Amino acid sequence: MREDGGERATGPEGDVGEETGGKYVEPGGEFTRDQRYIATRITADGRDGYPVEPGRYRLAVSRACPWANRLIIVRRLLGLEAALPMAVAGPTHDARSWTFDLDPGGRDPVLGIERLQEAYFKRFPGYERGITVPAIVDVPTGQVVTNDYAQMSLDLSTQWGAYHREGAPQLYPEHLRAAIDEVNDVVFRDVNNGVYRCGFAGSQEAYDKAYHRLFDRLDWLTDRLTDQRYLVGDTITEADVRLFTTLVRFDPVYHGHFKCNRQKLSEMPVLWAYARDLFQTPGFGDTIDFDHIKRHYYEVHRDINPTGIVPLGPDLSNWLIPHGRESLGGRPFGDGTPPPPPAEPVDPAHTPLR
Repeated sequence: MREDGGERATGPEGDVGEETGGKYVEPGGEFTRDQRYIATRITADGRDGYPVEPGRYRLAVSRACPWANRLIIVRRLLGLEAALPMAVAGPTHDARSWTFDLDPGGRDPVLGIERLQEAYFKRFPGYERGITVPAIVDVPTGQVVTNDYAQMSLDLSTQWGAYHREGAPQLYPEHLRAAIDEVNDVVFRDVNNGVYRCGFAGSQEAYDKAYHRLFDRLDWLTDRLTDQRYLVGDTITEADVRLFTTLVRFDPVYHGHFKCNRQKLSEMPVLWAYARDLFQTPGFGDTIDFDHIKRHYYEVHRDINPTGIVPLGPDLSNWLIPHGRESLGGRPFGDGTPPPPPAEPVDPAHTPLR
């Protein structure tokens, strides 16, 4: 199912132009997300010219970005770390591109580039759309293959199966795909993108509409999750991954920075317990760097936060409080097993719950 999102460094009107000191809010209007992506796919049969091949590609991400965070989680749950190595950009960027400023010398050690923009331009000279994470780059040519992140995460489940770890969960099982797609569609429109529609609203009317749409959907999710542990079926699926990356950013960022402030996540008992359940599940919380998350939003969105000051709060230690949702049953990994400890921990300079 088509979904549109992604974190962009540059782009035309309507994009999330993630530029330090840049413009995100169009006065008087509603936020509209650009929907144009590089739709090339990496598949088992190589139908688009890019066959699945371990070690050939590099997944470019930022741990700050909720859309990229999905790919990090799915990759880890499926055990694709060795087959699809990761290039990690820093939490902030300038008007041109995400940069690999976390690496020695400010260059990705495999691609040899300072800016993700270079991989886009190598395939599409003068590429005019947003430079987004996540993206997958073909290492031999140095060219971006795709930034169509919604399809990318599904393809990790359906096309990379030969390289899944033993015990990998079924995140997109065939018999549940219609139900997963349906949930993903409404969650994207009203929650994943809904928080941005609040934060980047250009009028009171646009904000009010987005605010009510967001919290109406969160109430709907509360009802759905009151008596069932996961969104679809009795195991973790792609739907849970997609909701989690928004919920985990809710109190540190969206509640204050994006004015999504009817309640904090920690004041919504069902969703708060559900989010903690996932956070404490291997493959979820161990991908989160709250410091990177807060720095990205508060430093980059200068027309919303002109000073660039990053708040010290909230206290995030409560993510480790027992959630009690085991009583609802369910098996997180189905017939599979948890992933081993991460080979690529979050920035060692940060504690996970800073």
